[in-house]
Amino acid sequence: MSSAILTILLLVVSNVFMTLAWYGHLKLSSAGISTNWPLWLVILFSWGIALLEYCFMVPANKMGFDGNGGPYSLVQLKVMQEAITLVVFTVVVMFLFQGFTLKWNHIAAFLLLIAAVYLVFMD
Repeated sequence: MSSAILTILLLVVSNVFMTLAWYGHLKLSSAGISTNWPLWLVILFSWGIALLEYCFMVPANKMGFDGNGGPYSLVQLKVMQEAITLVVFTVVVMFLFQGFTLKWNHIAAFLLLIAAVYLVFMD
């Protein structure tokens, strides 16, 4: 598998963990699971998930960075990561949080992000 594809796959996996770390505790709370947890426990729970995020994000950036022989510049890595973050966030939220609906302005924002990714990859 090429480092370009593997970098993207690692970014996707890391962003799934990131989304769960940042927003998963909200779902647990709304489901009544973590309602009585103190804030410090919610933070530790989220940090535990975020550790998994870093286990995928750091190798993705190390492998993908052109300074390490990878195919992407720092700017390309960052813009790709942001676009992946929003796509993953949207998919996870649609599954975890019932009642979330994708609206026209969300789609317009995503199209602008795709345009940003395109612009970053132009010479």
